[in-house]
Amino acid sequence: MILVLRALGVGDLVTAVPALRALRTAYPGRELTLAAPAWLAPLVDLVGGVDRLVDTAGLDGPAWSGPPPPEVAVNLHGRGPQSHRLLAAARPGRLLAFANTDADFADGPPWADEHEVDRWCRLLTWYGIPADRTDLALRRPGPAGQPTGATVLHPGGKIPAKRWPAERFAALARALTDRGHRVLLTGSADERALAARVAAASGLPPTAVLAGRTDLGALAALVANARLVVSGDTGVAHLATGYGTASVVLFGPVPPDHWGPPSDRPRHRVLWAGAGDWPRWDGVGSHPTLAALRLDEVLAAVDEVERVVRISSAIAA
Repeated sequence: MILVLRALGVGDLVTAVPALRALRTAYPGRELTLAAPAWLAPLVDLVGGVDRLVDTAGLDGPAWSGPPPPEVAVNLHGRGPQSHRLLAAARPGRLLAFANTDADFADGPPWADEHEVDRWCRLLTWYGIPADRTDLALRRPGPAGQPTGATVLHPGGKIPAKRWPAERFAALARALTDRGHRVLLTGSADERALAARVAAASGLPPTAVLAGRTDLGALAALVANARLVVSGDTGVAHLATGYGTASVVLFGPVPPDHWGPPSDRPRHRVLWAGAGDWPRWDGVGSHPTLAALRLDEVLAAVDEVERVVRISSAIAA
């Protein structure tokens, strides 16, 4: 059995897809077990190749409580030492991980400053397991009762500082509706009030608010079959990348170098105001780097990705 640790969230799982696929190819006759939160199960099914999901949320509990111990344990979670020790406790025959002196683990390549997709591909390549960084596509589900061809705006995010101001999402919703888009607002149950506020300010009906009303499988189906996605640096943006759905991703205060859509994906645009001399932030609301992004910039990025989609469709026809 091959045990893989990635006890994180949606975006973290999607950026690890090339590495998971590489492990599936490298160990075709072994059971591939993923230690990750159980609520990710619908998305794990869309990745494919994973035989078992072990509910592991964070690094507090065991990643595996077999027998038997895993033949190989792979740390796709972090640099250690805690994640290294969690896997070592499963007594694997071999551990694949980045070198970490605090975990008394000298094997493996050094940690580096790089894109999250490249990081895990490089780790496996160092161990002789080829990984294709472009292999990000998720299995496309059917509509699953969700609208198709909609424009998905996702105003929320776990970190409030990384949210574009709600009033600008409302202005964007109005502008896109005027252009003929069917706009829907997604988010978690905790973000339902935020989405409802955006809907009210933009003139959208309450039925446009899907926040808190879709599980992960339904959200994936919605994004997979959407016309466009606009969001901050959050899991929905990674779903759009995995499905090749046209997207505009708003970054700040963290630059997109590590978590943005790969630069070779023309259907996606990243907006980031840069690391300039910003006003001192009081810790409330959107970070100044996000507040600096204007509505007209976002609409121009929407025009760009939609033009790419039209050209691609014309070529395919």
